[in-house]
Amino acid sequence: MKDHNNYEVIIIGGSYAGLAAAMALGRSLRRVLVIDGGKPCNRQTPHSHNFLTQDGETPQRIAEKAKAQVLQYDTIQFYDGLAAKGAETEHGFEITTQAGDLFQAKKLLFATGLTDQMPPIEGFAACWGISVLHCPYCHGYEVRNQPIGLIGNGDMGFEFCRLISNWSKQLTLFTNGPATLTQEQRQKLASYQIEVIEKEIGSFDQENGQLQQVVFHDGTRKEVAAVFARPAFAQHCNIPQQMGCELTEQGLLLVDGFGRTTVPGVFAAGDNATMFRSVANAVAEGTKAGAFINKELIEEAF
Repeated sequence: MKDHNNYEVIIIGGSYAGLAAAMALGRSLRRVLVIDGGKPCNRQTPHSHNFLTQDGETPQRIAEKAKAQVLQYDTIQFYDGLAAKGAETEHGFEITTQAGDLFQAKKLLFATGLTDQMPPIEGFAACWGISVLHCPYCHGYEVRNQPIGLIGNGDMGFEFCRLISNWSKQLTLFTNGPATLTQEQRQKLASYQIEVIEKEIGSFDQENGQLQQVVFHDGTRKEVAAVFARPAFAQHCNIPQQMGCELTEQGLLLVDGFGRTTVPGVFAAGDNATMFRSVANAVAEGTKAGAFINKELIEEAF
């Protein structure tokens, strides 16, 4: 194990929320370590949208430019690796990495994102973020007025149809098995010419992540330009739970309006703590958390 390293703040996760928090803290003259494994959840996504000044830019380019700007603040350091353990200490917290390095800080910020759990549909993972989409505000405009599929059922499937109908009137709801829609919901969807297909999905016919057709177990197919889906997710990093941070019913880290978790001194920002997953929102939440961490440090010292 290497020598101990002491910081005021350790940020676990160096994507958009983590980088935004690091900038706020760097500009506040705080000694910060950012620990990052370099695998953001949107690494397959070709373009990021709905982010002022960055609309249409690649997520990788946004992150690279952000990191370069953050590194201009000489109190910020980066560590290439994964955090493995976290613990509370007499003076704050310590983080141990997979490589066995130990770092200490007064405050922790988890900007660790989520892990999307791909369903067992051949081709789904290859299309994820390219033509299998989660957010219409991020990607709906690019597939506007085209044939779009939605994977969902029951109330969630119905509400999904209502939402996406703003971007296209050529919608098909794939329930991937017997529908659990109410009769009223079926009638409403029919009145908007939204087809409901209850067949089980076998695979996605795709090329380089671009969906061509949805293939059902019975061999029939449905041609669509894109599919919107909301797969299950899990926390990418379980250290916050190990340290006692509470989760919401949805499995997100429970935070207040300033990013504070239920463990004093531990913060969270970005996808791991919100249902609204976008680059712009991650940046906003990271900036806010960074500013409030600095405020706590000031109040504890002054």
